[in-house]
Amino acid sequence: MFDSLSEKLNAVFKKLSGKGKLSEADVDAALRQVRLALLEADVNFQVVKDFLARVRARAVGEEVMRSLTPAQMVVKIVHEELIATLGTPAKIDLSGEPPHVVMLVGLQGSGKTTTAAKLALHLRKHQQKPLLVAADTRRPAAIQQLQTLGKQLDIPVHSEPSSVPPPTICANAVKRASDGAYSVVLLDTAGRLHIDDELMRELEEIKARVHPQEVLLVVDAMTGQEAVRVANEFNRRVGLTGLILTKIDGDARGGAALSARAVTGVPIKFLGVGEKVDALEAFHPDRLASRILGMGDVLTLIEKAQEAIDQETAQKAAQKLLSAQFTFEDFLEQLQAIKKMGPLSQLLGMVPGLSQMTKDLPADITDKQFKRIEAIINSMTREERQHPEILNGSRRKRIALGSGTTVQEVNQLVSQFKQMQRMMHQLKSGRGRGMFPGLGI
Repeated sequence: MFDSLSEKLNAVFKKLSGKGKLSEADVDAALRQVRLALLEADVNFQVVKDFLARVRARAVGEEVMRSLTPAQMVVKIVHEELIATLGTPAKIDLSGEPPHVVMLVGLQGSGKTTTAAKLALHLRKHQQKPLLVAADTRRPAAIQQLQTLGKQLDIPVHSEPSSVPPPTICANAVKRASDGAYSVVLLDTAGRLHIDDELMRELEEIKARVHPQEVLLVVDAMTGQEAVRVANEFNRRVGLTGLILTKIDGDARGGAALSARAVTGVPIKFLGVGEKVDALEAFHPDRLASRILGMGDVLTLIEKAQEAIDQETAQKAAQKLLSAQFTFEDFLEQLQAIKKMGPLSQLLGMVPGLSQMTKDLPADITDKQFKRIEAIINSMTREERQHPEILNGSRRKRIALGSGTTVQEVNQLVSQFKQMQRMMHQLKSGRGRGMFPGLGI
C-alpha cells in the first residue's frame, strides 16, 4: 500500500536525519523532494501546495529549530499534517429509527457490488441485520453476482426482474426491511464506464424515493486524480455523505486517498484492502498516515488479530509453547489463524520498521512460504506432528514427496521447530532468563 510514496518520503527523511541541526535551506530542499514525491504519487496539485505550506510554516519555526532532534520533529509535523489532509474519522451514520438506508453509487468497475457485500458483513459483525438490494438492472450478471455473494455470507438479497425500474425496486426493498425487522438496507445501484445524465437522473430518483441516510461513493483508488473528479461530479448531483476507496492494497501511489477528502470535503469512511469479503477497514486517518510514512499500523494489526484468533486457543498454545509441549499440530492451528487475518505481506507492513525491510520482496513471497510450511505439516501423519523426534530420513523423504517440496525444506522446518522448542525450554528452566528483558523473562 503506497509503497512508492513511502519509499520516497523515507529517503527524504533519512537525508535529514544525517544533518543534525537543520537550517531553513535544509528544510526547503527536503520539502522540494516531498513535493516531487507527492506529485508523482498523483496527489492533486492544490492539495500538495496547501500541505507543503502548512508543513513549512511549522518546520522553519521554533519547534523544529530548537528541538534536540529536528529531523524527527519534521517527520512528526509531516505526520500530523497528513492526518489533517486526510480529514477526521467519520463513522457510518446509523442514528435514528431503523431501517437505515445506505445507497452505494459509483462507476462500473469500481468494485461497488463486492463492496456492498463487504459492508453488509462488516455491519453484521457490529450487531446489525443488513438487507442487500440488487438495484443494478443494467449490468449483465450484476444481480446474480450480488445473490451469489449474499448466499456465501448468508445475508438476504432483495431482487426483482430487470424490467422493474430501480427506484421501485429500492422502495419495495425498504418496505420489506420495515416489515422484516432489518436494521440496514444496502442499495447496490447501477454504474457506467463514464458519468452520464441518464445514470444521474436514476440515482436522483432513487434518492427522492427512499431518502437514504448515507450516500456512499465507491471509487477505485488506483485511478488517482480521476477519482477526485468522479467524486466531485457525484457529490454535485446526488450529495455524497462519504467515500469508500477500493483496491487500496494495489495502489502504490496514494493520490486518491490523499486528495479525495481535501478536494471534495466528503469524508472517507472505509478502505477496501483486498479481494476477500472481509477485506474492508473503517478509515482511520492517523493509521493511514502512519502507513504512508512507514511507521506501521499496530492498532489495525491488533484488531485483525482479535477478530481472527480465538483468545482461549491462543493462550493454551502459549502455555504449551512455554512448557515445551508445543507440537506441529498446534503450530498448524496457529498458522491457519494468522492466515485469516489477511495476506502476510500486508500484515508485515503494519509492523513498525518491517514495511521498509520487506519492500523489495515480492508481495506474495511470504504467503507462498506459508503455503509450503502448511503443505509439509499436512503431509505428516498425526503421530509425526505430535512427536517430531521420530522424523527420520525415510519419513522426511516421504513428507517432501507428499508436499511437493524438497527434503532440504523439510529438514529446515524441523530444525527451526526444534530450535524454537529448545529456546522455550531454556526460558522455562531459567537458563534463558534475561533473553527478553522487556518482557521480564
